Amino acid sequence: MLRTPLCELLGIKHPIIQGGMAWVATAELVSAVSEAGGLGVLGSGNAPPDYVREQIHLIRERTSKPFGVNLPLFSPYADEVIKVCIEEKVPVVTTGGGNPAPYIGPLKEAGIIVIPVVASVALAKRLGRMGADALIAEGMESGGHIGDVATLPLVPQVVDAVKVPVIAAGGIADGRGLAAALALGAVGIQMGTRFICTEECIAHPVYKQHIVKAHDRATMVTGYSLGHPVRALKNPMVHRFQELEKMGASEEEIIEFGTGALRKAVLEGDWENGSFMAGQSAGLVHDIVPVKELLERIVAEAEELLVNKLPAYVVKG
Repeated sequence: MLRTPLCELLGIKHPIIQGGMAWVATAELVSAVSEAGGLGVLGSGNAPPDYVREQIHLIRERTSKPFGVNLPLFSPYADEVIKVCIEEKVPVVTTGGGNPAPYIGPLKEAGIIVIPVVASVALAKRLGRMGADALIAEGMESGGHIGDVATLPLVPQVVDAVKVPVIAAGGIADGRGLAAALALGAVGIQMGTRFICTEECIAHPVYKQHIVKAHDRATMVTGYSLGHPVRALKNPMVHRFQELEKMGASEEEIIEFGTGALRKAVLEGDWENGSFMAGQSAGLVHDIVPVKELLERIVAEAEELLVNKLPAYVVKG
């Protein structure tokens, strides 16, 4: 059985974390991932604290296993959501979209494991010194908000720079990605796009089918003019978004155009007007399966690579 320090840290069976995707990572998906032996993570997005509390309660109705809550630090409710996590004694909090330094102390004092997502070595060093329990090093191959360094060079640099465990993210969707992450020095992986295409995920069938049909160049990045680049599947909405940026539209115009687009994708399956956030790993996703089957498949593939296939390449003498 494949077991790493991440399993010990989080009390989970498999070294796999499910990304906390807004609108997508709801109680249904989170509880299924945790029940199957990974770490399910609720995507709080820009949701108000009452929604987050309700989802936490729903998760606990479905599983007694460890789970987490992801907080994007640009949320207008960040302070309130942190309070909810502390009050509800959430086992794990992951953060993204900024520097969580002000929250690390209060969360750790409450006995909560803190795992920020980082896209640079500099931020990784700073958060490692400030007491983060682990770090998720996420490359630009990922879906949604991205940095500017790819996973393959980012992960080993972060591993070398900090003393806490590192989880690899960005472009990972199968056991080969898990084995590669371990070879880079990570103790596990975080996946987002791959979990959209599971039976338990509430994302609209249109969303799932477009990921299944995706190829290696099916995504594009917009939002550079706003300083917040986002990767999503190529569709009419993101092409129009790109045109607005090229035309020099104001920040207000661009933001207004994009508001609500993720919700239109996830809940309505609106291919014309939705933002179907997905990583470059979409080209590796070919089916929609139960979460348990997916996790078992990924771990089995990684074990086969690590135990049998890769050692055969090493010729002694």
